[in-house]
Order: sequence, then C-alpha cells, then structure tokens
Amino acid sequence: MDNDQILAEIREANLTYLMLAQNLIRKDRAEALFRLGLTEEAADLLGMLSTAQLLKIASSNMLLCRFRVDDDLVWNLLTNHNVRKVDNSTTTQLHASILMAGRYADSMAAATAH
Repeated sequence: MDNDQILAEIREANLTYLMLAQNLIRKDRAEALFRLGLTEEAADLLGMLSTAQLLKIASSNMLLCRFRVDDDLVWNLLTNHNVRKVDNSTTTQLHASILMAGRYADSMAAATAH
C-alpha cells in the first residue's frame, strides 16, 4: 500500500465517521454521545455541519476518529485473550462495555467539572 492510497483511505474513513456521527447525533443525541464518546460541544458542532463542511473536514490527512479502548483489560475482554474466570464471549463483551461506559461517564464528569 503506497502513501497516496493510505491518505485516500484516511479521507474515506473520516467522511464515513463524520457522516455516521452526524446521523447518530440527529437521530438520538444521548446514544451518539455514549457510543461515540463525544462531548456535548463536539456533538453540537457535528450536528450543525453542512455537507460541504463535512467534506472539507474529511479531506484532512489526519484520522479524525480514535480508539476509545486504551486499556489492556478492555482489549483482553473484547478479544477474549487472557480470560480465565469466564469463557462466555457475551459476558466478557458485556463486561468490556460496562467498563467503557464507566470510563465515558468519568470523562464526562471530569469535563463538566472544569
């Protein structure tokens, strides 16, 4: 894969992500905030962007979305690696979702405290 192809894929991922985010925000704001890990301010901004603005932002060569999972415990639960106590994939994915939701709630509380 050459550099031009990578940049094209980043731009495509950006546009797909922005369109998904905007659709979720317009359909169910609370769910969008939770699922995408957005702040209220980011949701307000994304919800109001025009198509031209979305295209302009998406054309960046910097990936706009990022992984919310930055913790070995959650990665291990999601991939079922090193799971010793429970072998049930549904239970481990539920556990990972609960951990991520708790971290989202913590980050929102910290953001509103500032």
